[in-house]
Amino acid sequence: MENHFKSGFVTIIGRPNVGKSTLMNRLIGQKIAITSNKPQTTRNRIQTVYTDPEVGQIVFLDTPGIHQAKNKLGEYMVSVAEHTIADVDVILWLVEPSDYVGGGDRHIIEQLQKTDTPVILVINKIDTVEHDAVFGVIDAYRKLYDFAEIVPLSALRGNNCEVLIQQIFKYLPYGPQYYEDDVITDQPQRQIVAEIIREKSLHALNEEVPHGIAVSIDQMKWRKGGHGIVDIDATIICEKDSHKGIIIGKGGSMLKKIGSNARFEIERLLECKVNLKLWVKVKKDWRDSDFLIKNFGYNKEDI
Repeated sequence: MENHFKSGFVTIIGRPNVGKSTLMNRLIGQKIAITSNKPQTTRNRIQTVYTDPEVGQIVFLDTPGIHQAKNKLGEYMVSVAEHTIADVDVILWLVEPSDYVGGGDRHIIEQLQKTDTPVILVINKIDTVEHDAVFGVIDAYRKLYDFAEIVPLSALRGNNCEVLIQQIFKYLPYGPQYYEDDVITDQPQRQIVAEIIREKSLHALNEEVPHGIAVSIDQMKWRKGGHGIVDIDATIICEKDSHKGIIIGKGGSMLKKIGSNARFEIERLLECKVNLKLWVKVKKDWRDSDFLIKNFGYNKEDI
C-alpha cells in the first residue's frame, strides 16, 4: 500500500480573516474549526484529516493568523503559526483577491524565504471579484515569490477546491496512513465544544468584547441509562466587568442567545440532546498571564 499511497502534513497560513478555517472545513467536508468575520478567531493549531483511500492522506494544520502581537496570547498565536512552517510537507498560503500586497503579507514572505518547503498560493474569495481581476492578483504575488502552484478558489462556495486537493497530493511524499479512514480531527470533543461556544459568542457580541473571551468546559457528562443526553457546564471568561454585563445582556438575553445557538450546533456535533448551562466570569488581563493562557488551553509547550 505504501508504494503508491501518499501522506503528509499541510499547513494553512495567512493574515487573520482570509478564510483559513472556512477552507479547512470545506476541504475535509465537516465543520471542525470555528469561523467568524472577526480577526483572531483561531487561536490554536487545529489538526484535521482528509483521506482518499485510493490516493493518500492529508493532515491539515489550521493556524492562527500571522499578525502584530499586542499581548502574550497574541505572541503565542503568532508563534504557533510560524512554527508550523518548519514542520510540514506543503504550505498553503491564503490571500484575498487584491493586487495590493501589504505589510502583513510581506512579513509572511520573509518567513517563507527561510524554508525550502513547496508553497501553494491560494487566492481565496474569488467569488467576490470580477473574473479578470484574479490575473492581476496572480501577477502581483508571482513577482515576490517562486510558488510551486497558484490556485484561485472560493472556500465559501467550494469552487476549485478539488483542484487544490490534487495539487497538494502532487507535492506530498509516499508514506504511511497516519489516521484511520473515518478520523477527521485530533481535537478532543471538549475542545470543539468550547470553541463552538466561543464562536457563537463572537457572532453575537460587539467589536470590543470578543478578543477578550475564552471558554472553559467545567463538566461534560453523559447521563446514565442510555437517554442520549449530555450535561455541559461551561464558563465564558472575559477581561472586564463591563464586558460581563454585555455578555449576559438585559435579563440574561444575550447569554440565552449564545447558549441556544451553541446548543443547536453541539447537538449536531455529538448527535444527541444537550443540556447546556453557561456562566460568565471576569479574569482581568488574562491574555497577558502565562498561567491563565495555559489554563484556557493555549500551552506554549504544545507548539
